[in-house]
Amino acid sequence: MAVHIRLARHGTKKRAFYRVVVSDGRSPRDGRFIENLGTFDPAVAKDALRLDRERLAYWQGQGAQTSHTLTRLLKAQSSTPAS
Repeated sequence: MAVHIRLARHGTKKRAFYRVVVSDGRSPRDGRFIENLGTFDPAVAKDALRLDRERLAYWQGQGAQTSHTLTRLLKAQSSTPAS
């Protein structure tokens, strides 16, 4: 079973809100998930990505792969200076 850490889309039309979830790779994008790790709200400029880093590290240690989009968001968040 391949486990992925990816974004699940929620919210209304033209007002997307995403949850960062751990799911089986065979599940649909908005389908069943194993664990909810956080949220991503692109409409909010500050603190758009809220994430439980401890659980993210745990799942990556278990072999879970992050999606390309989530990898890009994590790199962008780590490169921004904390103010």
